Amino acid sequence: MTDPLPDHELIEHIQAQQAYAFELFFERYEASIRRYLTHFVRDEAAADDLLQETFLRVWTRAGQWNGQGAVKAWLFRIAANLALNHLRTRKRRPEQPLETPEEFTGEGEQLDSPSWLVDTASLGPDAVIEQSEQNARLRQIIQDLPEEKRELLRLVHQMELSLRDAADELGIPEGTAKSRLHYAREHVKRELQAEQE
Repeated sequence: MTDPLPDHELIEHIQAQQAYAFELFFERYEASIRRYLTHFVRDEAAADDLLQETFLRVWTRAGQWNGQGAVKAWLFRIAANLALNHLRTRKRRPEQPLETPEEFTGEGEQLDSPSWLVDTASLGPDAVIEQSEQNARLRQIIQDLPEEKRELLRLVHQMELSLRDAADELGIPEGTAKSRLHYAREHVKRELQAEQE
């Protein structure tokens, strides 16, 4: 069995509109991009749409990859930009919650939800608020990091790049990337522990 084509060769074939290369590329990254987008937008249906849009961009704009850095980083950047645009749009036009009109519930009556509609695994309101506050604090701690350490955390943890690929993307030696990543993780850990004391 021959070795699989490296990413940069697949992109060159996609630039030549070769469908088999696109299919291989899609199979290689579909799962990780789907996970990333679902984590990013917290909405599976929206993540599915963004996944399709991400790979559509790869097919139609493969010529924009300039050969610099890792192809995987370029792909995750496309996904991140689309997800950010989606979140900005959603913020400008928030969805309104569905309300049951009074004529269906009767005055003062409580409408029972069917059992299939109730999510038993969902968190209670207090837990949701606490989790939301923790996530906001974590984002703030990461935001307060120096830019080079913050970017390294993003590449390794959000974009799922290896340390070597992240170092290549940033144009720094792997040893430097390793020490920056260690510093960033330790800083986040210390800050979170200090809050819990």
